[in-house]
Amino acid sequence: MPMIDVYAAAGTFADTHRLAVDLAAAVMRVEQVPDIPMFRQNTAAFVHELPASSLANVDGDSSYVRVQVLTNAGALDRDKQLAVVEQLTGIISAAADDPGLADRTWVLLTEAPEGGWGLRGHANTNAELVALARAQIAGALYRDVGDGSRQRDPRRGNPPHLRNRSRSKTPALPALLSRFGHGC
Repeated sequence: MPMIDVYAAAGTFADTHRLAVDLAAAVMRVEQVPDIPMFRQNTAAFVHELPASSLANVDGDSSYVRVQVLTNAGALDRDKQLAVVEQLTGIISAAADDPGLADRTWVLLTEAPEGGWGLRGHANTNAELVALARAQIAGALYRDVGDGSRQRDPRRGNPPHLRNRSRSKTPALPALLSRFGHGC
């Protein structure tokens, strides 16, 4: 559930809202989190347009963009770090319609400390965030049936822990038992 902040001179981007959506979606894809409301509604980007006079490098150039991505601790391994920086830099330069901006875009990756991700008024640990996500995934797999009970919704597919599970190469239990003289 990253928070992404973009700082650039006003007028750098024609459509800041589209930029924010594209950046948030890219980081969510790279993180490979489940496509559930908890992550969709809490992965966000903020585009801060500043007067050109309020930012500069040592030479006085203000045509730079700073992107800061805040994730929970350990969310991005090295491959994901590389992917986030590459993809966000590409999105930034495309949104500015300036291929050269890729050379002037700084992407900073930072992590919230364990227990330092506030959501719903609570400072969550990674384990608590995982539990919230699992509960949401499990809830999405069931539907109310009208009598107050819930049934598994066959339209939703298998829960994540049952997906992509290869068939066991172990013979079925009756076949195993018959090999050892235990008839079934």
